[in-house]
Amino acid sequence: MPKPIPATLIPGDGIGPEIVDATLAVLDALDAPFEWDRQVAGLGGVKAAGDPLPPATLDSIRRTRLALKGPLETPSGSGYRSSNVRLREEFKLYANLRPAHTLIPGGRYDNIDLMVVRENVEGLYTGYEHFIQIDNDPHAVAIATGVNTRQGSRRLLEFAFEHAIAVGRKKITVVHKANIMKALTGIFLETAQDLYEKKYQGRIAMDTVIVDACAMKLVLNPWQFDTLVTTNLFGDILSDLVAGLVGGLGMAPGANIGTDAAIFEAVHGSAPDIAGKGIANPIALLLAAAMMLDHCKLADQAARLRRAIDETLNVDGIRTGDLGGSATTAAFTQALIRRIGG
Repeated sequence: MPKPIPATLIPGDGIGPEIVDATLAVLDALDAPFEWDRQVAGLGGVKAAGDPLPPATLDSIRRTRLALKGPLETPSGSGYRSSNVRLREEFKLYANLRPAHTLIPGGRYDNIDLMVVRENVEGLYTGYEHFIQIDNDPHAVAIATGVNTRQGSRRLLEFAFEHAIAVGRKKITVVHKANIMKALTGIFLETAQDLYEKKYQGRIAMDTVIVDACAMKLVLNPWQFDTLVTTNLFGDILSDLVAGLVGGLGMAPGANIGTDAAIFEAVHGSAPDIAGKGIANPIALLLAAAMMLDHCKLADQAARLRRAIDETLNVDGIRTGDLGGSATTAAFTQALIRRIGG
């Protein structure tokens, strides 16, 4: 028997508990050796502990250094700060890894195989904002501060280069806006060019592209790209665009890799409108679990899981409603488990 691997489990909000239960059933079928410590966060944390990121949840991740997380609800405009952002900051989860592979052939885009590597703790996305009052308007002026550092840029870029080389990728494209944001994204571009010349030239190809041009090129011809690496806000936007090339966020897993922990997640929202209806698509979280297996050096089980997902979708033709099928979450999960056991 393999040694048990302690891991924190956060079911999340909305459809989170449904897709987490599906994923746990599949991991059990794979005999994955995770030893789960179940915790809460997001709206569930507020309801249970009065905190969207309770101390017990943080303590658990500090102990296990590994977590699988369902989607967490974050209010827009007001209310509590994103638990996802707080987790990235707390555990220095500086690299966000978002692969996009075509799972169902024959769509608008086919044979997509892309990776987005996003800086995860700096930039404009961190939420350092304030208002300035003028006369009687307390929100007359809104100001946001973006901070990128040489050290943070280098750390993320080294991760991107090393990961791309390790998994056999051929080219990295550095995405920036240094023509306008000469300091904030210029430091990222400059660091990438310097690092490539000194350490990675000859080991992998590198080019650069401005973020708006990149968005257009991804829509016109995504096959010209292999691995994209970029700053926080640009990475958030482009990774959703890339997910759209393979069927949407329901097919998009994410890994947050850092100095102190690794957290794997479905990157879609909590979808409260369909929560409890038994129709949620668990594929994004299942693919995140496959990334978690890879991270824990369980590559054979990760490969079995990915192969079973492919066969369930394309050989058995069992798909949830968002993919044009009629299977419930439970029916898809059972079909996947049969494939794993077959």
